[in-house]
Amino acid sequence: MDENVLEKLKILAESAKYDVSCATSGTVRNNKSGGVGNTVGGMGICHSFTDDGRCVSLLKIMLTNHCIYDCAYCINRKSNDLKRTTFSVSELVELTMEFYRRNYIEGLFLSSGIIRNPDYTMERMVRVVKELRVVHRFNGYIHLKSIPGCSRELVAEGGLYADRMSVNLEIPTEHNLKLLAPDKDFQSVFSPMRYIQQGMLQSIEDRRKFHHAPRFVPAGQSTQMIVGATPESDKDILYISSALYRRPSMKRVYYSGFIPVNSYDKRLPSVKQAPLVRENRLYQADWLMRFYQFRADEIVNDRFPNLDLEVDPKLAWALRHPENFPVDVNIADYEMILRIPGVGVKSAKLILSARRFGRLTSEQLKKIGIVMKKAKFFITCHELPMNTVNEVSPEYVRKVLTEPKKKKMINDERQLSIIFPD
Repeated sequence: MDENVLEKLKILAESAKYDVSCATSGTVRNNKSGGVGNTVGGMGICHSFTDDGRCVSLLKIMLTNHCIYDCAYCINRKSNDLKRTTFSVSELVELTMEFYRRNYIEGLFLSSGIIRNPDYTMERMVRVVKELRVVHRFNGYIHLKSIPGCSRELVAEGGLYADRMSVNLEIPTEHNLKLLAPDKDFQSVFSPMRYIQQGMLQSIEDRRKFHHAPRFVPAGQSTQMIVGATPESDKDILYISSALYRRPSMKRVYYSGFIPVNSYDKRLPSVKQAPLVRENRLYQADWLMRFYQFRADEIVNDRFPNLDLEVDPKLAWALRHPENFPVDVNIADYEMILRIPGVGVKSAKLILSARRFGRLTSEQLKKIGIVMKKAKFFITCHELPMNTVNEVSPEYVRKVLTEPKKKKMINDERQLSIIFPD
């Protein structure tokens, strides 16, 4: 491989690492006679996971790290003094194919800084994915970032070749987006989102009439928000996520803990490291909205605008609503069983199936996979209830469930102080 291309790869792969919205999505694109690759291939050295749990490797790369914008939170902002480079279309296509032939990757995640204008950049990105599909007949997974402000025509063309497309919202409120990224606004972000949604809905309608009509972004779209760069509450973040999920095309919202790569910019908060616990709690809350039938206003509201960092959102909700417990798992409906701390989607379905053959006991619940350490305070089953949340108080339950974590943290700190004394 040409040394010049390898040097570009080193620079542009490093520039792409801050975009977290690159997980694949279980889309099926089988190999065809005379084609190369597929999205349902075997295991690989991975950076992402599919919906069915498989680990896959993607070439996560930028077309260029040149950018005409000066976003405060971005390492590639135009005012930063860093080494810049750009792939040609042919270089990036050949690089992708070479990596695939050597079994390094199973797909491509392509993003870019903005050169000249959004349409110029998007046109080059579309040429890359089109050449991979049409010329090289590449059937592997492709995630294509749509450039904010690009035209409907380019989004429509790119969607014919990509499995998933995404447009990063970055900041949850337009006021703060304009503060940190003065060249962007919500219209430039939401317009491509709307184009993708319209293309998907039209594709679904066309395929109902014509079986061989082309598929448009079959894995849907995603977006990303930065957590901690601006003072929005978790309520602000989750409310906009909930609104996005009401769109039929939105599959994932990613939350990226703010990393202070431009600490010199006084518009940004002074932090030593990304707020990883908060990021994790947002993902857990997001999971509740997507799979556990929770509404955003049940998880966060005016009284509780931020997620509890000490316990997970489902447990926090249960502790705030002890009047809903204990739940009799032998008669409760699916929605209520899902709300029991320690019960997942899979185990809730198993409970519904198993109880048709007899009343469930605590031992059977353990075998099903329920985390009884949590669940025991919120359920009744075949045995008599003991020490439920109403009998011992929510404060006691919180203390019992959080103390082991606190002790472990203290012990870990002590061990570190022995290994690395001051």
